[in-house]
Amino acid sequence: MKSTAERFLEYISVDTTSREESSSCPSSETQWDLARMLETEMREIGLMDVELDEHGYVTGTIPANVEGVPVLGLISHMDTSSAVPGGPIHPQLVDYRGGDILLNGKLDLWLKEEEFPELLDYQGKTLIVTDGTTLLGADDKAGIAEILTAAERMMKDTSFRHGRIRICFTPDEEISRGTQYFDVKKFGADAAYTVDGGALGELEYENFNGATANITIHGRSIHPGMSKGRMLNALMVAWELQGMLPAHEQPSYTEGYEGFYHLSSMSGSVAECSLKYIIRQHDRKEYEAKKARMEKIAAYLNEKYGSGTVELSLRDMYFNMQEIIKDHMHLIDKANAAFKACGVEPRTIPVRGGTDGARLSFMGLPCPNLSTGGHNFHGVFEYIPVESMESMADVLVSLAGEFVKEAQRGEQ
Repeated sequence: MKSTAERFLEYISVDTTSREESSSCPSSETQWDLARMLETEMREIGLMDVELDEHGYVTGTIPANVEGVPVLGLISHMDTSSAVPGGPIHPQLVDYRGGDILLNGKLDLWLKEEEFPELLDYQGKTLIVTDGTTLLGADDKAGIAEILTAAERMMKDTSFRHGRIRICFTPDEEISRGTQYFDVKKFGADAAYTVDGGALGELEYENFNGATANITIHGRSIHPGMSKGRMLNALMVAWELQGMLPAHEQPSYTEGYEGFYHLSSMSGSVAECSLKYIIRQHDRKEYEAKKARMEKIAAYLNEKYGSGTVELSLRDMYFNMQEIIKDHMHLIDKANAAFKACGVEPRTIPVRGGTDGARLSFMGLPCPNLSTGGHNFHGVFEYIPVESMESMADVLVSLAGEFVKEAQRGEQ
């Protein structure tokens, strides 16, 4: 039987960077490569109803060996972020004894305790790190490895009692399309968990409300030598727009439940300029107020410089799953119990981002998020302890047992 780490190292050998500019699903051909690999492995493990559909979703079933238990879903995504190169990944295994870790001698790149003090928690553990040129892919191939390791254990241990468990691996989560073609009814779970979080023990059921703001600013380009009273510099209008947003409501100044405006890209010239913002806030009323502020700024600039100068398109991406999960807190209780049964102290924290679980919750499938054990996602300093992945596989098996316990209590 493969270890979780062995699986993980196999999966990260496939570069599955998602591509926002693509209109296909999956957005990158290489996601199909991993999907087919997972389809084959799921059949070899003995899962039932294994299917790879036309959109790249891979699903399968662990059959129940006890009746009357709610159907549990386990979900992770196959793609990785395009924030830094996604391959070829050259992982390094480090027997960590403390101190800084040299990732790349040529680049003089170090994973430093001073910058990442949580490293101190992993002395005596085996860390999988990058070579400093790519991300690692623990987001979310660690989740996939943990789910399939847990699945194989349950398939082989016929004495372990569990209900029906549905598994799904999705494409394109990193570009907010992970649930675009997810068929909740066909999936057939009563509740689910995404395994897509960070440090071991994290349990999340609150996330940002999130929107994107795409802005086009139309200027007038005139020769600088004869532009008085005639030029309208789109870049300067963009600068003015940014200056009207609260200075400290940027990601670099916020934490916890604090929201932000984030200018994620900007391009253009005097004649025309394009900006893309992401808007985030946990509280729904404050979230709506943030969007309203952006609309008010656009309206002001159009009044100042002329109608149509600023074109603003706002799009909701996801909402805070807490609105749904508050009515299903038994899912949080079960996850807490599963962590503790495996000697892991659970920590409930708000997600400073979004998850497929948020969208699925609003689609009718309550879906909190569980840790993978990874750190520093979307960058070259990403790492994951081998022991954390093994623990998460244990937690998922324990979680299946918690669903059986709930059913038994209901019968009493």
